[in-house]
Amino acid sequence: MENMLKDFDISAKNPSEEAQRRWRSAVAVVRNRRRRFRMVADLAKRSAARTKILKTQERLRVLLYVQKAAFKFLDAAAGPGDVELSEEARAEGFRISPNELASFVRSRDVKALESVGGVEGVAAKVKVSLDEGVKSSEISTRQKVYGFNRYTEKPSRSFWMFVWDAMQDITLIILMVCAVVSVGVGLPTEGWPSGMYDGVGIIISIFLVVLVTAVSDYRQSLQFKELDKEKKKIMINVTRDGYRQKVSIYDLVVGDVVHLSIGDQVPADGIFISGYSLLIDESSLSGESEPVNIYKEKPFLLGGTKVQDGSGKMLVTTVGMRTEWGNLMETLSEGGEDETPLQVKLNGVATIIGKIGLGFAIVTFLVLMIRYLVDKAIDNDITHWSSSDALEILDYFSTAVTIIVVAVPEGLPLAVTLSLAFAMKKLMSERALVRHLAACETMGSATCICTDKTGTLTTNHMVVDKIWICEKVKEVKQSEGGDSSNSIPEKVLSILLQSIFQNTGSEVVKDKEGKKSIMGTPTESAILEYGLLLGGDFDAQRREFKILKIEPFNSVKKKMSVLVALPNGGLRAFCKGASEIVLAMCDKIVDINGESVPMSEEQPREITNVIESFACEALRTLCLAYKDIDDGFDGDSIPDSGYTLVAVVGIKDPVRPGVRKAVEMCLAAGITIRMVTGDNINTAKTIARECGILTEDGVAIEGPEFRSKSPEELKSIIPRIQVMARSLPLDKHKLVTNLRSMFSEVVAVTGDGTNDAPALHESDIGFAMGIAGTEVAKENADVIILDDNFTTIVNVAKWGRAVYINIQKFVQFQLTVNVVALMINFVSACITGSAPLTAVQLLWVNLIMDTLGALALATEPPNDGLMNRPPVGRGVGFVTKTMWRNIIGQSIYQLAVLGVLTFDGKNILRIEGSDATEVLDTVIFNAFVFCQVFNEINSRDIEKINVFRGMFSSWMFVAVMVSTVAFQAIIVEFLGDFASTVPLSWQFWLLSIGIGAVSMPIAVVLKCIPVEKGTPKHHDGYESLPSGPEMV
Repeated sequence: MENMLKDFDISAKNPSEEAQRRWRSAVAVVRNRRRRFRMVADLAKRSAARTKILKTQERLRVLLYVQKAAFKFLDAAAGPGDVELSEEARAEGFRISPNELASFVRSRDVKALESVGGVEGVAAKVKVSLDEGVKSSEISTRQKVYGFNRYTEKPSRSFWMFVWDAMQDITLIILMVCAVVSVGVGLPTEGWPSGMYDGVGIIISIFLVVLVTAVSDYRQSLQFKELDKEKKKIMINVTRDGYRQKVSIYDLVVGDVVHLSIGDQVPADGIFISGYSLLIDESSLSGESEPVNIYKEKPFLLGGTKVQDGSGKMLVTTVGMRTEWGNLMETLSEGGEDETPLQVKLNGVATIIGKIGLGFAIVTFLVLMIRYLVDKAIDNDITHWSSSDALEILDYFSTAVTIIVVAVPEGLPLAVTLSLAFAMKKLMSERALVRHLAACETMGSATCICTDKTGTLTTNHMVVDKIWICEKVKEVKQSEGGDSSNSIPEKVLSILLQSIFQNTGSEVVKDKEGKKSIMGTPTESAILEYGLLLGGDFDAQRREFKILKIEPFNSVKKKMSVLVALPNGGLRAFCKGASEIVLAMCDKIVDINGESVPMSEEQPREITNVIESFACEALRTLCLAYKDIDDGFDGDSIPDSGYTLVAVVGIKDPVRPGVRKAVEMCLAAGITIRMVTGDNINTAKTIARECGILTEDGVAIEGPEFRSKSPEELKSIIPRIQVMARSLPLDKHKLVTNLRSMFSEVVAVTGDGTNDAPALHESDIGFAMGIAGTEVAKENADVIILDDNFTTIVNVAKWGRAVYINIQKFVQFQLTVNVVALMINFVSACITGSAPLTAVQLLWVNLIMDTLGALALATEPPNDGLMNRPPVGRGVGFVTKTMWRNIIGQSIYQLAVLGVLTFDGKNILRIEGSDATEVLDTVIFNAFVFCQVFNEINSRDIEKINVFRGMFSSWMFVAVMVSTVAFQAIIVEFLGDFASTVPLSWQFWLLSIGIGAVSMPIAVVLKCIPVEKGTPKHHDGYESLPSGPEMV
């Protein structure tokens, strides 16, 4: 089958348009294209959207870089009415209209901005204080006057639209026509009500199929809608009511003062208030890759752009659909999401089976017709035709069409969507937001996870534990309060507090109750908290010194520098960052008197030993340093040499509870864990050992050494790398690329910073951190870990495996039903001239195996046993030999039993009387359905004998089983006229159930037959699967 599915092979991430078009053209025998391709990307719409986006970007480039003439023309064309403000808005104190505000940023006209008094003038016109921000009481008024920060979205599909979709099935439409004709012909010939039973039975069955299908699809759409809302949630920092707080991007209003930092998305159009080294990436809007510097003379910010470097504050001037980003967002939603590899592969399986089924249906109809014509010819009745003959032929045709309904497994590709929707909803409750459907599926095949340390393996709740200062190591006790400063000389303490309070990206903010809290990254906050513990006054320090320039921390430089003007004249630079990098920049040290004195030859070695001793205790180490600069300094960048070392800080960040157990679970599942961190190698090794990642034969390597390796050396060392320290984002990207290309690994990567975006994009599955992650990282990720916890990543892997296994279970179950239903009707038609299963009965079987079967098997939760098996490798066949063994074995049993009943059932069961044929057909139908019920239970585990484990914890499975049996009883006992059945005695009910139940011991025997060859060892030496009793 894998050879036949070669056209249905696509990449899980960023598939080529050629591959997407290839599989679409290969799909044939589709009953309902509208429903089958509902969850598949519309390439035509996507192409049109791409063209529209390129035109928008080109227009923006012209407007942004060729500049203002076009806008002046547009503003003139718009007329004076556009800049007039409503009386209601004027009464509220606003003095500028939404369109006039929007024109400032759109035209980038600095002179026009200056004419209204600059950013302060605009703030006055929109009635806001740049220090206090918007008042919460004014939010609704501002939204009424200036609009909501929301984008136009396609309206949700109603339930009736899903009903309409389900009714587009060609075979159901043909059957409806047949049913109407049957009623039309039957009433005159057989009278009321006998003449309408067959036709009405088919109509009721179709109604039931359509209703159940529509309900299932509608529930899926609601789940996806809920997840889509979560994906679009972006929290931003604003000043409101005089204090800093986080609000949703959708709650942003004109006049809001927004705080921006590296990796943030600019949430709306606005004007720069203040900031340092603010560098904006406008490529998402203009297509230009060159970042733009934003400062007082160039103050305009566009919504949807990204902060590449620096920090700043902006005043929001335009929101929602008045921004260019709003118009672009409307376009971006066109075309839908890429289909997943499993969806495509199962479209291929459905196509192959559909072609076979269509062939069988045509042959069955021809055989029935030929036999009917031969019988008429033998009876010399070939020239006499009546309405009863027409009804007989119509019945044959209905049976043939219904065989197509059963044979074309329309539900196969849609079962993947159902399973993924269920898994994504469950993962959301387990703190993982899946952004791309394929990621949930691919994670089940992951063979390697490259994880960050800080915040993922550790708690990210950091505190300063030790400090080396005045050539002594001091332990920091958080309960000491201000007394902890007594052991540090006053002059040294002054320099230390300056280094902490001036060179920080964090802030001390007050909430509504006046309570102080620290806002910033965990590392920065820990150092700032230590400064406050020493009795320092953050606000007083910041007022006393004037900050001239800031070079923010990033993962490439691994340091942060700031240049300040001293109160008594002169300049001073402060630097803070990775201990060995900052230490290499220092040639002096602060002595016990607070003086800057040259370092001796031994001191760098001694300090390095201190750093290593801190690192061996799993402490994160940072150095603080300063440098006094002459007044005449006029450089573009802050100096990076000649500094005086103030202190070495050791920050404690404990390992998260449960991480070691999660790592052990991954190793048992054949998933290798590699820690990639920017920290000191000794800190990294200590944490890795504590987590169970670094083993005796594992390799810990530093980024610079890894970069210097040749391809041959990389090939030999990469499989053994378990820790990479002092790494750059480029190193992570190189590691991921080599793991995928050299070793065909399926690689999952975690990232939180802007510079992690390339590695996240390159990996098979990119995980961004929900708490510590930047918006740029989240945008490039496939899954967002909302609690930044490594254990959550393992849960995603478990659910990914569950999705894959669940779909395999469903395929095994559905193929068995297909084979038996096709063969029993075909063989019976050829030999007896009639099909034992009628159109209504086959429609009910189709509902059991399609929608209900998917609900039962495709939504089963994962069990821990899933993590005791190896991951599914790249290119492994989906329908395995084990599945074929089960399908063929069960099909042979069912065909044998049902075949015997069909051809000699009356004698064996001693059925006599005028209704003997009807009773036998009902017993065959009943036995067939119960074979599927028990086979559905057998399909709960493809390999293991105990299929009952966890069955009652899956309420959906139990509900489907109970409802199937209950409705089968209703059909047989009460709906005989419509379903061509008669009520059965209790003996025949027991017989039907017994025939179905025998399939369970047969499944046990089948599972003892070995078919798969031994699984080879993982290249890391992991023995993939246990054997013996453990398999049972």
